[in-house]
Amino acid sequence: MLRLAVFVSGRGSNLKAILNHPELSNLTKIVAVFSDKAECGAFEIAKSYSIETIAIGKGENKIEQKDLLEVLTKFNLDLIVLAGYLKLIPIEVVRHFENRIINIHPALLPSFGGKGMYGMNVHNAVFSSSAKVSGATVHFVDAEYDRGKIIAQRCVDISDVKSPEEIAERVLKIEHQLLPDVIKAFAENRIQIEDNRVVIKS
Repeated sequence: MLRLAVFVSGRGSNLKAILNHPELSNLTKIVAVFSDKAECGAFEIAKSYSIETIAIGKGENKIEQKDLLEVLTKFNLDLIVLAGYLKLIPIEVVRHFENRIINIHPALLPSFGGKGMYGMNVHNAVFSSSAKVSGATVHFVDAEYDRGKIIAQRCVDISDVKSPEEIAERVLKIEHQLLPDVIKAFAENRIQIEDNRVVIKS
């Protein structure tokens, strides 16, 4: 069974999508949920499933960034999933878990990515560009924001939208499908790197 830690910063809709995916219950186990915010919707979801929650930062009942790797290694993890986590993962964690940290991004990378490109910032930029398609990307995490190798993408038509909020709504639905599908592929050992490209075997 694939042992997961999920990192979140907000309400946790992608966390919920993972927990509710019918094909993941027998393949994966979320052993901990981490957040840079001690109070967030995702923690409430985790607690309702009796999943351990860990806040990152300074202060009482939090772990500091410098101690993150030590804490993570104690969970014997197979995969770390960033599901709406807005902070950069420390380089020592990235190196230790090479090709075992994935992130979901609410646009089609390499466009509309990088530092500061998260949440509505992304959808505002996509809307302002007059792009006709958007979507979601799952990629490996490296030392830079949104620069790791792309694992999977899914598109959505936005040619008729009237606002960035409409884009956000459509993309979120795609995220809730794509992220669990990629995690399932990891659990089934179907994700490989060949000729410097990520391939999902059928």
